Amino acid sequence: MNTILRKIAIFPVLVYQYLISPLFPGACRFSPTCSEYMKTAILKHGVFKGGWLGIKRIARCHPWGGHGHDPVP
Repeated sequence: MNTILRKIAIFPVLVYQYLISPLFPGACRFSPTCSEYMKTAILKHGVFKGGWLGIKRIARCHPWGGHGHDPVP
């Protein structure tokens, strides 16, 4: 059951990575990218905690935010 929820939660990220992201130039401030971070966080920590970590990371992704290598805890 938990695996099914994770796959469902990751599906929108995959849609973004393969259909939307290629249409725009790369401008990510972090490594790994926010979408890859979200995917990894959900797989590692589960849908709720991983999703929350991904949302917090996306919220930090702005011109006055951080940059550089930021792995999933």
